[in-house]
Amino acid sequence: MTRDRLTRWRLVLGAPADEAGDAERGAGVSLTAEDAARDRALAELYDGSRRGGLGGSAPKVARWLGDIRTYFPSSVVRVMQADAMDRLGLHQLLLEPESLGAVQPDLNLVTTLVGLNRVIPERSRATARAVVRAVTDELEARLSAATVQAVTGALNRAARTRRPRHHEIDWQRTIAANLKHYLPDHHTVVPERLIGHARKQQRTERQIILCIDQSGSMAESVVYSSVFGAVLASLRSVSTRLVVFDTSVVDLTEELDDPVDVLFGVQLGGGTDINQALAYCQGLIERPEDTVLVLISDLLEGGIAEEMLRRAGEITSAGATMVVLLALSDSGHPAYDADHAAALAGLGVPAFACTPDLFPDLMAAAIEKRDLTRWAAGHDIPVAVAVEEG
Repeated sequence: MTRDRLTRWRLVLGAPADEAGDAERGAGVSLTAEDAARDRALAELYDGSRRGGLGGSAPKVARWLGDIRTYFPSSVVRVMQADAMDRLGLHQLLLEPESLGAVQPDLNLVTTLVGLNRVIPERSRATARAVVRAVTDELEARLSAATVQAVTGALNRAARTRRPRHHEIDWQRTIAANLKHYLPDHHTVVPERLIGHARKQQRTERQIILCIDQSGSMAESVVYSSVFGAVLASLRSVSTRLVVFDTSVVDLTEELDDPVDVLFGVQLGGGTDINQALAYCQGLIERPEDTVLVLISDLLEGGIAEEMLRRAGEITSAGATMVVLLALSDSGHPAYDADHAAALAGLGVPAFACTPDLFPDLMAAAIEKRDLTRWAAGHDIPVAVAVEEG
């Protein structure tokens, strides 16, 4: 029996084949690293036994979805996703909407539904969308006000001019800036420097591009990004684009007004081609000096890393502000490619994780062109550091 056939038997039967010592069914076969990853993905769904039974452990769905799309052909992926629907109890949950009253919709459930949305039966999709909407509405209510306040405040501050017309003068700030010119004999301040606000312009003041890695490990970040994208899109002074990618690129800007539409347009899992995504986003930049590009990715590049770095350098050299968020979530320290993060830091592109509560202030700092590395340090956020040559 060929090694390839023995390996297939070993993957079909799982670890029990080794325990049974059945050489005719793949016992004792040494699995390659890739086959071992396939074996783990199968074990997480089928509880270590290819003879069925979920047992006491369900997959960590977001990562698991990425694994199966990476290591199995699409025909096998569809079967495993359908099995996951049954074994996680989602079929029953979605087919009996009244049972949702006993379930608390949360971020984990949303990432599960979004990851499996391609195999959710059509008659159940409305229920799935209702669950997702309940969570995104709650997140938007929590995060919207802070985001609007931070971004509009930053835009106003960035628009201040030292040559305002009379009706544009901000007298409180003008007086504060000129106190050193106070004339005690005349009880007055000489306003040598006027501070005010520039006239409102018809064009948008900033272009914000959210470029989101939709690999399985980024599931929570995708959910938060969709919510922030919807909030930013509601601001007239900002032009917001939302792009998601794995090995292909999808522009979901037209869906930005509804986070649920965005999330059901995402396919979690699969490979990663950051270079291709940056190439697309680079083509969207109209006024580099007024553009903030936020790449949300763990930087586990499956494309051409050298090209990714070169393109990031071109974007920043043109005058755009670029930052990499290794995660936009509350899940703690993320796993990421430290070498790529350090290389980007060497190009002036800071890379760090950010919680949703800090994201509005981060956007304000980016709009005002503040030092984002210093901003992160001020919030005790670990930042990737460039590696010095020699």
